[in-house]
Amino acid sequence: MSAALYLLPVTLGDTPLETVLPSYNKEVILRIHHFIVEDIRSARRFLKKVDREIDIDALKFYTLNKHTTPEELSGYLQPLEAGHSMGVISEAGCPAVADPGADVVAIAQKKNLRVVPLVGPSSIILSVMGSGFNGQSFAFHGYLPIEAGERAKKIKMLEQRVYTEQQTQLFIETPYRNNKMVDDILHNCRPQTRLCIAANITCEGEYIRTKTIKEWHGKVPDLSKIPCIFLLYK
Repeated sequence: MSAALYLLPVTLGDTPLETVLPSYNKEVILRIHHFIVEDIRSARRFLKKVDREIDIDALKFYTLNKHTTPEELSGYLQPLEAGHSMGVISEAGCPAVADPGADVVAIAQKKNLRVVPLVGPSSIILSVMGSGFNGQSFAFHGYLPIEAGERAKKIKMLEQRVYTEQQTQLFIETPYRNNKMVDDILHNCRPQTRLCIAANITCEGEYIRTKTIKEWHGKVPDLSKIPCIFLLYK
């Protein structure tokens, strides 16, 4: 295996690895001893799930999150530059997609180092697939503003893009605010606009439903404790 920065997807929840990750991923992981991770504890837990016999204490972990300084980040790829493969592990799904791992990938590309993304679950792609919306033009916006006025303005702006650009609009919210998010969508979008709610993707209790705003009124399930992604289209 030639030295590279391997982008290692993880499950989106407590899902058996074999249902969402190719066996090849395990082969790659077991050859890597340097990992850039969002959270060391959850990364160690994931690696143990990959192989119970893995020697966790023999591995080196580098934390990459909002607290990581540019100076720290710039030195993380030294093992790769010395010829040792490295792996990037996110908290959920695919690293470097709506994830701080993108920062280290950018450095690797700038240094002409080999980057290899591996196959795994992405809630963004899976939700677009399951929505019935435009899969040729879509945009993911992450979290919307928390302040009520700004959020309403943003929702209306995204809905307008649906109609003017024929583009699917995706965004997320912290689970405990999911129900409030749906309320805000229902109160700020046109009755005929379609909303897809995709929750617990690839996990037990997976829920992916598309209805018009008018049809959703009074029929929204409790979403307060589960990861969701919301999609708008005409």
